[in-house]
Amino acid sequence: MAWLTCTCLFSVLVVILYFLRRRFGACQPGKSLPALPSLPIIGSLLSLKSDRPPHIFFQELQRKYGPTYSLMMGSHNVIIVNSYQHAKEVLIKKGKTFAGRPRTVTTDILTRDGKDIAFADYSPTWRFHRKIVHGALCMFGEGTASIEKIICREADAMCETLGEMQSLAVDLAPELTRAVTNVICSLCFSSSYKHGDKEFEDMLDYSQGIVDTVAKDSLVDIFPWLQIFPNKDLRVLRDCVSVRDMLLQKKYEEHKANYSDNIQRDLLDALLRAKRSSENNNTNTQDVGLTDDHLLMTVGDIFGAGVETTTTVLKWSIAYLVHHPQVQAKIQAELDRKIGRERHPQLSDRGNLPYLEATIREVLRIRPVSPLLIPHMALADTSIGDYTVKRGARVIINLWSLHHDQKEWKNPDLFDPGRFLDKEGETVCCPSASYLPFGAGIRVCLGEALAKMELFLFLSWILQRFTLDVPAGHPLPSLEGKFGVVLQPQKYKVLACLREGWEKGQAVATED
Repeated sequence: MAWLTCTCLFSVLVVILYFLRRRFGACQPGKSLPALPSLPIIGSLLSLKSDRPPHIFFQELQRKYGPTYSLMMGSHNVIIVNSYQHAKEVLIKKGKTFAGRPRTVTTDILTRDGKDIAFADYSPTWRFHRKIVHGALCMFGEGTASIEKIICREADAMCETLGEMQSLAVDLAPELTRAVTNVICSLCFSSSYKHGDKEFEDMLDYSQGIVDTVAKDSLVDIFPWLQIFPNKDLRVLRDCVSVRDMLLQKKYEEHKANYSDNIQRDLLDALLRAKRSSENNNTNTQDVGLTDDHLLMTVGDIFGAGVETTTTVLKWSIAYLVHHPQVQAKIQAELDRKIGRERHPQLSDRGNLPYLEATIREVLRIRPVSPLLIPHMALADTSIGDYTVKRGARVIINLWSLHHDQKEWKNPDLFDPGRFLDKEGETVCCPSASYLPFGAGIRVCLGEALAKMELFLFLSWILQRFTLDVPAGHPLPSLEGKFGVVLQPQKYKVLACLREGWEKGQAVATED
């Protein structure tokens, strides 16, 4: 009888295991990711204590856990990807599977519960809004003619201001921000700001407040119930969002008052047209994501992301050029040789200025504007390489690791534009597949093309006219970034001196 009892117990155990495997997916192929130690409730927080910024700390953890590993942020399973092979699997090969976005307290405050593009979850509404915005950006110029005209106008105004401030130690950040802001304002609202405009100053303040407080994996994003306690960062974020929303609402009301079906001036007009079209077709605007909230958050998203990211790259570019005057001199020699001083640089010159293009690429590599890409979320059970990934897992691509991988980049901490040129130094190339400054796949940065245009034109116009140097008695700019939703440089001051042969920012004819 003993053998019969054992057989029955074994059979029952097999049946239980079968149903458990079906219920919890244990039968899926693959293996578990290496994982940081974890405790109930707090997850891996004790293992994440470090004075290092998260992107650098996550890179260092590879030594112990390998290039892709997992950790627990409270109850949330988070996968950190430090290799380009797995990054491209997440972003491109399985882009739709990993196209989700996790909800957090701070991003919900910023986006009215995910009604924007950058932080919104993958859905038909998200696809619809992205399509509208993409179409509106394409509207500005068959090709890029109109956008180029806008950028050059702002580059010229900025150079005029720099000419008035030459020989003074100045923080260029406000002027860079105003120039980039006016480009985005033209695209979104058909408007711009003058020097000292109060509304522009308010915008600078709220933008910095948002950058300092949103999407930094603060405790309230890990444990949402902490909202019940006083929280300085949340108060600052809500105040900044309130100021932003008042400005957006003002622009929105102005556009509604002057809207015409026959003219599409900007992005806000494009969104209003889509909204009115759906209303005329008796479509529920909530169903297609065309409520006032969706429109305002979409514009706010393009406006905020488009200004902060490009301005930050320009500030890093100038910091590195001041640190490396030989690079700056080489760019200026290229500008003198290929363009001279009879005219200003144009987008059509990009192919003729490979060293400038290579320098921009190197800045984007060595100081990626978003070292940890906005987290993705698995929308279904899947895998990364040989590792099993459960639905709902959050995935963070550590772009810093990709861009500083010693196996992919020779001397990755060295600033060397030449790595992006062929042996002859005449053609721009990409020496590694581990280069994704704007992300990739479905969630690739929507403003990539615009950002590249702005970076090229602003830097070429400035360097054609001015030499940038560190003022006497001032330290070189710090190259240690301030971690946030973007990696910002610390504040610094420079001298912008007119180059020989230039007077008051005007071109003087010279031989090529």
